[in-house]
Amino acid sequence: MPVPGPGYSITVRLEAPPSASAAGDLTSAVGRAGGVITAFDVVESHTDRVIIDLTCNALSANHAKDITDTLELLPGIVVRKVSDRTFLVHLGGKIEIASKVPLRNRDDLSRAYTPGVARVCMAIAENPDDARRLTIKRNTVAVVTDGSAVLGLGNIGPAAALPVMEGKAALFKKFAGVDAWPVCLDTQDTEEIIRAVELIAPVYGGINLEDIAAPRCFEIEARLREKLDIPVFHDDQHGTAIVVVGALRNALRVVGKKITDCKVVVCGVGAAGSAIIRLLLKQEPGDVVAVDVDGIVHRDRPGLDDNLKSVAASTNKDNVSGGLHDALVGADVFIGVSAPNLFGAEQVATMNSDAIVFALANPDPEIDPMEAQKHAAVVATGRSDFPNQINNVLAFPGVFRGLLDAHARTITDSMLIAAANAIADVVDGERLNASFIVPSVFDSTVAPAVAEAVRKAAVESASA
Repeated sequence: MPVPGPGYSITVRLEAPPSASAAGDLTSAVGRAGGVITAFDVVESHTDRVIIDLTCNALSANHAKDITDTLELLPGIVVRKVSDRTFLVHLGGKIEIASKVPLRNRDDLSRAYTPGVARVCMAIAENPDDARRLTIKRNTVAVVTDGSAVLGLGNIGPAAALPVMEGKAALFKKFAGVDAWPVCLDTQDTEEIIRAVELIAPVYGGINLEDIAAPRCFEIEARLREKLDIPVFHDDQHGTAIVVVGALRNALRVVGKKITDCKVVVCGVGAAGSAIIRLLLKQEPGDVVAVDVDGIVHRDRPGLDDNLKSVAASTNKDNVSGGLHDALVGADVFIGVSAPNLFGAEQVATMNSDAIVFALANPDPEIDPMEAQKHAAVVATGRSDFPNQINNVLAFPGVFRGLLDAHARTITDSMLIAAANAIADVVDGERLNASFIVPSVFDSTVAPAVAEAVRKAAVESASA
């Protein structure tokens, strides 16, 4: 059952009588309305009234209004203002540009800008590779989207997607020291997106594609990789696949199974699901069965697009058909990147013993984690309020840190697998258990470990 969280946190500024019972009345009212108080601050005190900032968590925007309405019904209470704390975080955007060099006098200016900058420009003109050494290209990534497949929101367009891309840029900086910048393109035409990224590429050391709908995202990534001399990484595909494969390695250690003996069901065959399948196949699982809205993907199913044809050709060795519930029978692992509430505990019971369930649909998973735990040995979700959160932030900052440090020109499957193994290895044997198969997103050792693994793989693959 959902609980109030910081995603819907409000601060209510109100006037209350200066009575001993006022505080208790206010906190009781919030509790009756189902809110959770996180702060109670008296900001002004007068003989006839006190001004209070009451901060609490809610379940939704409507629930926040219900809490406010409940407070207004109390005798003597006047609600002055309600601030949504999430919106306050976003006021004016979440990132900024700052100069790395002092500009205190004419000497500083002459070196950073004219006339001294001309010598640096000419050095790059003579040797273009020097741009990686002498400009922001050395440490800068473009976070590129068309806003067509924003997680949980769908096709909301470039402007509405910008807060997500800003957040992504902030995470790059926080966890790996990478300077990232949002590039939200006002087009959903494949050719225009490819050309736009090609035109801006000289500034950046890498391209992070984000929230571009399948199947268009596959072609965009593939063609940009051919055209550009910098790594192109679609995080919805490869970031998800890295963390899933790393988490699965540890989950299998918990239950004492080898992936070569396991039947893995992957539900959802869009950008994330397809990438998970392709990276899983590098681990040589016993079998992979892919399922989408039309059922099990098999070679004889009519109407398969190019992506599904590729998946069908490399999975489902017995060419079985049916739906998700059929696929789960005798499975060792379920990985869901699809839709909420697709099955229950009774279907998990049909899986093999010591089953592993990764229900990653957000915000509502394919199965209630509490239901999954009735029969599964290891359960993971994409949510932060359950153990084993599978979150891309474990991967993409370190991946790009390693790529930039190696001056990589492309990205390979060996680098993705190296990143997955690095994430898994952060959870050492003493800490590994069914409720802890991946490190915390705030574990400061993760990004450096991933970066070093990716850097080494880049050097070994001669892509640096």
